[in-house]
Amino acid sequence: MPRAGLNQATVVAAAAALADEIGYSAVTMGLVAERLGVRTPSLYKHIGSLAELGHGIATLAMTEAADAIRDAVSGLSGRDALDAMCRAYRDYVLKHPGRYSATTGEPATGPDDPLALAGERAIGAISAVLRGYRIPAGEMDHALRTVRSLLHGFATLQAANGFQWDADAEESFTWLIDFAHRGLTSTSPGSRS
Repeated sequence: MPRAGLNQATVVAAAAALADEIGYSAVTMGLVAERLGVRTPSLYKHIGSLAELGHGIATLAMTEAADAIRDAVSGLSGRDALDAMCRAYRDYVLKHPGRYSATTGEPATGPDDPLALAGERAIGAISAVLRGYRIPAGEMDHALRTVRSLLHGFATLQAANGFQWDADAEESFTWLIDFAHRGLTSTSPGSRS
């Protein structure tokens, strides 16, 4: 009989918290069981495998990140929306580096997979910001990949303490947002020479 209060959501939440503490790649079923105060076989009543657990962590992280971005950009446009989106993305990675790393490369199992749906919501929120720059439809994928690459790179480096020189990382992040704003502005119709 499953332990009272233990279900798939509680197992995934415990694993996600553990990933933030020790790193996603270090999470094992045994460590999650220890965290929950149960024996490892008890987890398999709720999660079929370590891969399924990883998928659950990625889904949780993508859902949380999508909500954070959506909430941050609500009611904003232009440079203000870009700033809010960038900061929400980066802040999520800094607060949850382990669970965020689960989202990179985790495939969705189909269009109804909660991971795919959360990913669509995150992309939708970012796309809404980019549409404010009048990015041509044929260039939207490129713009999304460029902005995501900028944010992913900066945030994961900062989370890993990769900026160890004297310059203030916050000033550098503001510079990155300004850089992105100028680049996005230059892609809008009428701004090209």
